[in-house]
Amino acid sequence: MGICDDPEILKAYDEVCDVDKNEVNWILLTFADTKSNILKVGHKGTGGIDELKEHLKEDEAAFGYVRVPMSNDPLSQRTKFVLVSWIGQQLSYMRRARLSVQKSDVTKVLRYFSIEVPATERTELDADDILVQLKKAGGANYDRQTSNY
Repeated sequence: MGICDDPEILKAYDEVCDVDKNEVNWILLTFADTKSNILKVGHKGTGGIDELKEHLKEDEAAFGYVRVPMSNDPLSQRTKFVLVSWIGQQLSYMRRARLSVQKSDVTKVLRYFSIEVPATERTELDADDILVQLKKAGGANYDRQTSNY
């Protein structure tokens, strides 16, 4: 069995991507237990990156997928997606060593994202900072007068 073979993962991913019909805007994939190499949908919700952060544990690794609405002006609304690679500060060295290989399997399922945010502390997942990163990654910035980059 592969790391992301649980059909609930693809179902949750589709929920986040479904901008028009679904309020779920983030999922958090966690390992089934400390010894497992199989991911499951640990949590999902409608409160964005701030709500996702509440579910991160210091002794776990996890992968988050977040839908972020953004705009430069009222007429240019668009949606971007963020991949979060969480490595808790107290995570075992063996689990850390496996994550780089496992992340490539995760990105085969969570395919479409504008940026990846690797994090070991919750402070690295500030919503405003992520929005700035998304704007930088997006190329054209038509609100340079009000932008802080």
